[in-house]
Amino acid sequence: MSKGYNVNDYIEKITKAYEKQANSEYAPKMEQYMRNKFDFFGIKAQERRKATREFMRKDNRPSYNEVDIVVKKLWNLSEREYQYFANELLERYEKEFTKEIVNLFEYMITHKSWWDTIDRISKKLVGNYFKLFPKERDKYIKKWVDSDNIWLQRTTLLFQLSYKENTDVELLFDLIKQLKEIDEFFIQKAIGWSLREYSKIEPRIVRQFISKNSLSSLSRREGLKVIKKNK
Repeated sequence: MSKGYNVNDYIEKITKAYEKQANSEYAPKMEQYMRNKFDFFGIKAQERRKATREFMRKDNRPSYNEVDIVVKKLWNLSEREYQYFANELLERYEKEFTKEIVNLFEYMITHKSWWDTIDRISKKLVGNYFKLFPKERDKYIKKWVDSDNIWLQRTTLLFQLSYKENTDVELLFDLIKQLKEIDEFFIQKAIGWSLREYSKIEPRIVRQFISKNSLSSLSRREGLKVIKKNK
């Protein structure tokens, strides 16, 4: 880590920045919004990012070799803002990613799992990772789909959200067919979300897929939103 910092010093500085901005009025509202699964300092996103901006700078953040330790330590702290910071911090290292970093993504997906972190991990981290290491994709997609973990499964549906014209639609449709019978809100919602995003590129193909496959009402409704709006 630059400037002679060690991991604990770095995290302590983040903690002090968050404690200074903590808001006892917003904290319970944020906790309630997340179904009381996590504690919060009560810091709104813009203020949170401003408070910790200096710790994102290249000359003030951990080296790539230390980021695994830092992220896991942040992930194990109580307040949810730490996990948000870890997510955003890791995005800064995209150009340094090695193939092994996917193991850290798996850890983040399967610990303290909820949609607020999973969706960003899927789109920003996993999505970019598979662009950098396309040969790793099929191995991990199969592993995650075959797992009993709904968050790993959700990730397979969402990692292409920003791919647009480069979406592997054959893969997407195959994943939907494999997962569509799972009676779980976060899977059904993700199916609809992935279809809705791709419908912005190929509405006819999405409409045709939905008409030919037995999807839940939630998935169908979400998948057709943009198509119906643009009629």
